[in-house]
Amino acid sequence: MSTSIDVFAKAREHERLEQLRAAQELDLVPYFRVLEGPTLPIVEMEGKARIMLGSNNYLGLTGDERVKQGAMQALNRYGTGLTGSRFLNGTTDLHLELEQELADWFGTEGAIVFTTGHQANLGALGTILGPSDTVVVDSGDHASILDGCILSRAKLRPFRHNRLDRLEHTLEKAAADGGGVLVVVDGVFSMEGDVAPLPEITEISHRYGARVMVDEAHALGVLGARGAGASELFGVEDQVDLRMATFSKSLASCGGVIAGPADVVEYLRVSSRPFMFTASAVPAALGAALAAVRICRSPEGQELFEKVLANARYLHRGLHDLGFQVVEPTKLADGTEVVTPVVPVVIKDDWKAAFLWKALYDLGLYVNVALHPAVPPAGALLRTSVMATHGPDTLDPALEIFAQAKRSFEAEHGPLPSHP
Repeated sequence: MSTSIDVFAKAREHERLEQLRAAQELDLVPYFRVLEGPTLPIVEMEGKARIMLGSNNYLGLTGDERVKQGAMQALNRYGTGLTGSRFLNGTTDLHLELEQELADWFGTEGAIVFTTGHQANLGALGTILGPSDTVVVDSGDHASILDGCILSRAKLRPFRHNRLDRLEHTLEKAAADGGGVLVVVDGVFSMEGDVAPLPEITEISHRYGARVMVDEAHALGVLGARGAGASELFGVEDQVDLRMATFSKSLASCGGVIAGPADVVEYLRVSSRPFMFTASAVPAALGAALAAVRICRSPEGQELFEKVLANARYLHRGLHDLGFQVVEPTKLADGTEVVTPVVPVVIKDDWKAAFLWKALYDLGLYVNVALHPAVPPAGALLRTSVMATHGPDTLDPALEIFAQAKRSFEAEHGPLPSHP
């Protein structure tokens, strides 16, 4: 008679099961809500028009006719799928054009396109790092970075979010580990929306002989005069050794890229298992991304970058004035404040976040809910995000809905966190 433990037991006994069932009974689950049309400033979701403040479509290009035409042309030329990995029969001229455009945009020697952004981090970190190396990460880094570190089997040394003193202390320890050292940080952190202090991070890292990789997923097409990300914004592109980005935010598609030295890119092409053993992206995704990159690199691109940042400042100020606790802007050395398109509202309590989310949703506004482990324990957020295609016609009604939901919520559940 077998006495082995059922590997499915965790699915029936996990720590959040009771909480999930209670939320389902109250219709408070904010996840897997069904979208019934394109991701525009106003969407159709579950039978109702709702203002969309929960999309990473920062430049609004998913609805751009040129991007849709790029996808259609690729679909008509190559069909629905390539049915093979990049390593074998899955490379097209679209891949090569896209890689060249991205390398030129980043100002790097080379670039390699992956099927997803998660796979790009997995494929780069899992290949470049090995068991004898050490990887130093910010505690707020994206899950795909941590997954890539785990795959590599390198020694993982995290430091507290954006704490430069902890980074230096961690690098002191890493220097004694005896292997290569790579520091990996998000340019813009996906939940909090704050920007990593890259000038200080690169200076400290290089002082200890460490390489630096920046995940520009939420910064590409948003920050910098060229829209090339946080590294450009801070003027440290020549100090960052590798840069990663995704196509599922500003580029209105799906995919990922690693940009850097030509020899490192070539090494990934012939050594990265997630690259070599995953089917190539569908042609429509490549065509859309290529069209979006070209829009970003045209004079129109700068107008879009400015518009999305202006909308972010408008929403941030409006939420602050309503009494919500919003994450503070990032201050640059010259005193300039940067508000990225990710504008989180700090709620702290999971249940309060769920109840407030539902109040907003029922009033016709969709936002995202971030709970642990996406954020620290007792750090629940309502993660709002704006597009360049938002305007007063959507942002003002959204702020009115926030005000109405806040009044009704606090009357029933008590005060929400506010600015100190």
